[in-house]
Amino acid sequence: MELRSQQVRKIAPEMDPLKMGMGWSVDDLERPQIIIESTFGESHPGSAHLLELVDQAAKGIYESGGRGARYFATDTCDGMSQGHDGGNYSLVSRDMICNMIEIHNNATPYDAGVFVASCDKAVPAHLMGIGRINIPSIVITGGVMDAGPDLLTLEQIGMYSAMCKRGEISEEKITWYKHHACPSCGACSFMGTASTMQIMAEALGLMLPGTALMPATSKELKIKAREAGIQAVWLARNGLTPREMITMESFENAIMVHAAISGSTNSLLHIPAIAHELGLTIDAHTFDRIHKKCPLPS
Repeated sequence: MELRSQQVRKIAPEMDPLKMGMGWSVDDLERPQIIIESTFGESHPGSAHLLELVDQAAKGIYESGGRGARYFATDTCDGMSQGHDGGNYSLVSRDMICNMIEIHNNATPYDAGVFVASCDKAVPAHLMGIGRINIPSIVITGGVMDAGPDLLTLEQIGMYSAMCKRGEISEEKITWYKHHACPSCGACSFMGTASTMQIMAEALGLMLPGTALMPATSKELKIKAREAGIQAVWLARNGLTPREMITMESFENAIMVHAAISGSTNSLLHIPAIAHELGLTIDAHTFDRIHKKCPLPS
């Protein structure tokens, strides 16, 4: 099987010199070419650390005979956009990131992709993009941030803020909570949309098993990012695409997992959109039917 990148080289003579102009060698041009899409950027803790994982994936790609290319379309943070007009830009950012993934991959064809994201709109955007471009793909998420003292998380800040306004705690106390709720990079450490969608990516079969919610600060996460790069080259050489892997049964399995973890209700916005990009139809009735099958403790 001739790789797509090698087919395009034959009809686009400018491609080789342009890639060599940014440091590619002649040997690199002959390798499987893997795009590494990420939402790295200093936009929020869920994306600020992703460059480390991108670099590890690139190393894994090179070690296994491929050549990685880093692309970036950073995301915004729902936490930072709440309470003001910024909230109007949250959901639309998902679609814009997906559009950029389509543009990046179709303007310069690659043989496979590694997709690195962590948060509310970034992970679904990447999953939608994977379905749309349908090249061999693997996801590595940025994991979850460490909890603060006494398991303090960002989720509690709204409650403490309200308590402060009612005079139940002091300004000093709420300030202390705010200064300790996010002690590291990573997705917010509760079962919000970010953690839920990381789990959904693994449940759909697009991640290495057991990697969905690794601590963002762990050495193991970097190791897995490198392994994801290695796997991407294997996927490229074998031509295994998302539409061959992900079926309606895959989504039904993921929705059952969603019920089991009490996942974010925002999945009702994202799962159908991801399925649509893969040529499948899922709606709220699908969730209702599958959730009713999930046993509850008496």
